[in-house]
Amino acid sequence: MVNRRDALKLGLSAAGAGIVAQDARAVPQSGLLFPDGYVPGFQAHPSPPATPFVAPLYVMPTAQPVSVGALGTPPDPARHQRYNEFLPKKFYKQVLTEFKWVYHPEGPYSNGSWAYGFNGATPGETFHARYGEPIFVRRVNNLPPVGAGKISFALPSSTIHVHNGHTASESDGNPADFTFPGEFWDHHYPNIYAGNDPREALSTLWYHDHRLDFTATNVYAGLSGFYLLFDERDSGNERDPNPKAYRLPSGKYDVPLILHDVLFNQDGQPIWDFTGAHPITDSHELGGYVGNQVYTNHGMLGDRFTVNRRIQPYFQVERRKYRFRLLNGGPSRLYKLYLTKQGKDAIPFVAISNDGNLLPQPILTDNVDLWVANRCDIIVDFSKFNAGDKIYLTNRLGMRTDGAGLSGHLLDQGDLIMRFDVVGPMAFDPSRIPDEFRELPPINLKDVKRERLFVFDYDNGLWTVNGKLMVPSRIDAAIEQGTAEIWTIRNGGNNWSHPIHTHFEEFQIIERNGKPIAPGSMLNARKDVVELGPGDEVKFYGHWRDFLGKYVMHCHNVVHEDHSMMIRWDIVKPGQGF
Repeated sequence: MVNRRDALKLGLSAAGAGIVAQDARAVPQSGLLFPDGYVPGFQAHPSPPATPFVAPLYVMPTAQPVSVGALGTPPDPARHQRYNEFLPKKFYKQVLTEFKWVYHPEGPYSNGSWAYGFNGATPGETFHARYGEPIFVRRVNNLPPVGAGKISFALPSSTIHVHNGHTASESDGNPADFTFPGEFWDHHYPNIYAGNDPREALSTLWYHDHRLDFTATNVYAGLSGFYLLFDERDSGNERDPNPKAYRLPSGKYDVPLILHDVLFNQDGQPIWDFTGAHPITDSHELGGYVGNQVYTNHGMLGDRFTVNRRIQPYFQVERRKYRFRLLNGGPSRLYKLYLTKQGKDAIPFVAISNDGNLLPQPILTDNVDLWVANRCDIIVDFSKFNAGDKIYLTNRLGMRTDGAGLSGHLLDQGDLIMRFDVVGPMAFDPSRIPDEFRELPPINLKDVKRERLFVFDYDNGLWTVNGKLMVPSRIDAAIEQGTAEIWTIRNGGNNWSHPIHTHFEEFQIIERNGKPIAPGSMLNARKDVVELGPGDEVKFYGHWRDFLGKYVMHCHNVVHEDHSMMIRWDIVKPGQGF
C-alpha cells in the first residue's frame, strides 16, 4: 500500500503535472482524502446515553517516589545530558498497561471500558515536582503486544512527552523515541529554570503519549496525566509564611481538570472514527506500523464530554476559593469555557495563567479559550454562592462536524461539561490572589540570530508544514544554542484551525495578524501553543538554551499531527545552524 509519506509523491509533487485528482483517488485513506459520504461517528452512531452529573469527579492521586532499587536495572547517567550536574533526588516508576476503566456508573459504562493508562489508572498520577529537585521517571511498557489487546485503534508502542518540560532531548518523549511491549524508557527531568531565569518558571504541565503516527489514538486510549511544578513563589502552600509566596489555593483546593471528548459503542467501549480502524504493518515506516487507511484525517470528535475520564461529573466545593487547572487533552475539540448557571448568566472568575505560565497579573474574565493542549489556571471564589447552588463548566464554542476546526459560531446554550455543587457553611480560607505575579522575561532583539516562516496548510489532501510532510530523520531547522529567533507561524487555509505547539522552550508572541499584543491580555504571556484560526498569522520570539538535540513542532489537533503536520528542529552548537 501507499503510506502517508509516500503519498507526498502522488500529492504535492504531482500537482505541477495536473494529475493530483486522478492519482490521489487511487491512494487509500491514510492521509490523502476525506472519504466520500463521510458521516462523523458521533452523528452516525451516537454513544449510549449517560445521565449527567451522577458520577463524582475523579481526582488523581499524587505520584509517589520509589527507591532506586525498585527500578531494577539502575539508571545509566551516560544516556542523559547533564545528569551528574542535576542528580535525581527522587525516582518514580510508571507501568503502562491495558485495563478496564469506569467512565460512568450507569450501564453499559458500569461494566468498564478498556483503556490504556499508568499504574492502572487514567489519567495517570499527578506529579508534584519542584524547581531545584531533579527527578528520574522510568516508564515500562507492559501493554499487550500488537493485535493482542482489547483496544484495536491504538498502538501499544509509546513515547511519553512532558509538555512543555524544559528537558533534554533524550527525555523529551520525541515521537521517534518509542518503546514496544516489554521495553522501558528512562526520563531525567532536571526541573531547572530555562536559562537559569526564575521568570521562566513553569507551573501546569502535562504528560502524554507522543508516538509517531499514533499520538491521537494513544492519548485517546488513556495515556495522559498532569505534571505540576512549584517553587518558592508558586509554592503549593496557601499557608506559606514566606513573604514571596503567592499563597494560591492549595492541597485539596488545587484541582487539575483534563477534558477529553470520547465516542463509545453500544457496549460502552471507546471507538475511533471509523469503525474497525486498527494499526497495520508497513516495513517502510519507522517502527513498522502506520495508521489504518480508515483513520480519520481531519479530526476526531466524541459526543461524551469527560473530565478526568468521567462523563460529565459533579464535584462538591466548599464556600471558599479553588484553583482549577484546566487542560484540553484533545484530540481535536476546541473550547470556549464559561462558568454558568444552567448554561446561562456567565459568572466572572480570575484567570492566572496561559499554557501553564503564570500571567504578569491576574485577569478578571467570564470565559477562557482552551484549544488542544492549552492550559489555563483559574481561581473561582465559591464564597459568593449559597449552599445548594449549582455552577456549570460550560462550553460555547462551535466545531466543524469533521473536527478540523471552528464552525465560526458560538452555541446559544452551550454544552455542560461538569457541575460544581456548593455545599456547607462559609469555609475558612487562608488563600489569596496576589495583584502581581512574575514579570515577563525581556525580549532581546540583539540576540536574534534568524527569522523563520512556517506555513501550516492542507495541500492536495495532505496536512503540511511549508509544503512538506514530517520525516523524522530530516532536520527542518537547526537552531544555535544560546541564540534567539523570531518565528512567523501562518495558517495557509481558510477553513480549518491549528493549535501549534513547539517543544522545550516557551515563547512570547510579538504580533498577531500584524497587531502587537496589548498589555493585560491573555496573550501577553509566555506560551507554548499558538492558536491559529483560519488565515491567522502569529509572530513570536523564542530563546533556545541549556541542552542540545532533536525536538519537534506540530499541530496539536493530534489527528493532524499523526498525518504528518510536524517538523523536526534541532538545537546545535554555535556555528552549526541553518
